[in-house]
Amino acid sequence: MPSPRSSRERRGGGSRPEFLSLVSQRSPGAPDSPSRRKESGGSAAAPLPEEDCMKLNPSFLDIAFSSLLAIDLWASKRLGVCAGEGSAWGSARPLMKVIEISGHGIPWLLGTFYGLCQSDSSAAREVLLNLLFALLLDLVLVAVVKGLVKRQRPTHNKMDMFVTISVDKYSFPSGHATRAALVCRFVLHHLVLAVPLRVLVVLWALIVGVSRVMLGRHNVTDVLFGLLLGYALYSVVEYCWLSPLSAPALFALWSH
Repeated sequence: MPSPRSSRERRGGGSRPEFLSLVSQRSPGAPDSPSRRKESGGSAAAPLPEEDCMKLNPSFLDIAFSSLLAIDLWASKRLGVCAGEGSAWGSARPLMKVIEISGHGIPWLLGTFYGLCQSDSSAAREVLLNLLFALLLDLVLVAVVKGLVKRQRPTHNKMDMFVTISVDKYSFPSGHATRAALVCRFVLHHLVLAVPLRVLVVLWALIVGVSRVMLGRHNVTDVLFGLLLGYALYSVVEYCWLSPLSAPALFALWSH
């Protein structure tokens, strides 16, 4: 009759070499737990870059900005009814282009310079010289902002604008809207006009801004920011107002 010891040796494999090799391959410790496998897998995975984490978890401001941008592009395209001859209001495109020229920088600069040369009144020269300063400041500021933002013009825009320069390929902000708001506020503060004329000046500034969207030149936000910028720019002109006392050399150039 076999002894209990020999029975246990047969069940456990005894000291036979083939069983010893199987036993030696197993780890003497406890089997891997799910938490240990999770830790080992987590240590092997590389961390996500910060920019990827931001894309996967957009902030409220990112979502709001993207939504407003989409609404702006949609509204601008719907309102671009004079963007081409085949548009909904294509027949009004020549009139919109006349309004476009009325808000262009070159006619305003040339007209102000001509009036400055022809003026015999010191008070008129002071107003015209500051208007020239405001127009030049507007051109520089708009060009700098356009160069920094570099927002492309709407895709439905037709590049047949009147006298453009390199930064005019960008859209933000609208230089016409900025200039219209600046000139409107300047004229209302420094020219004595009847009420109907004052209303016409305000309407002209608003129509210039609206025409930029209708022609497809700008998006709605380009025009709104341009109007606000032009309105604020007048305050800078008033603060830096040029007078015979503050800038005698400039006034000496225009004295007859």
